[in-house]
Amino acid sequence: MPRRRRRATAVVAGVAAVAMLAGGALAGAALAGGARSGAPLFGPDEVPQEYRALVKQAAKRCPAVPVKVFAAQLAQESGWDSTAVSRAGAQGIAQFMPQTWNQYGIDGDGDGDTDVWSPADAIHSAAELNCINRDLVRSVPGDRVTNILAAYNAGHSAVQRYGGVPPFPETEAYVERILQRAQDIRL
Repeated sequence: MPRRRRRATAVVAGVAAVAMLAGGALAGAALAGGARSGAPLFGPDEVPQEYRALVKQAAKRCPAVPVKVFAAQLAQESGWDSTAVSRAGAQGIAQFMPQTWNQYGIDGDGDGDTDVWSPADAIHSAAELNCINRDLVRSVPGDRVTNILAAYNAGHSAVQRYGGVPPFPETEAYVERILQRAQDIRL
């Protein structure tokens, strides 16, 4: 391939990559709660109509986490996308890693199956895992809800080891975003 054509191809490829990244970042920011975004770009988060009753019902499994915080947690996890898969391999609307799902997944819809792709199963499982984490980090100093959220993201052992939210930028940002979102989320 001639030198000029290779250079032009490389430039076009570079511009396309930058455009894709910028477009993806803008699309992610515009999602009302996308897994890669912080707070929504326009107005408060809103729980999609099809999940409102389910979120309220599942939140009763763990009264230690207020329903608005739980809804904000789910919005942060997947942006309400029940087919979401993270780069790390977390799956579904509540972003369970396969090993965690195998250990903590429950049959939230009563159909006899525990399916990470079922919003009912995953949302009930997330609420149940919050309460399991509540018990596992009960003796850790600091705010209980903050520690529960940190345990969901980083694992209860990290919260125990660091005596609260571990000093992991991802976990610190995760907890902060959820608590901010919870202030304005609409159920």
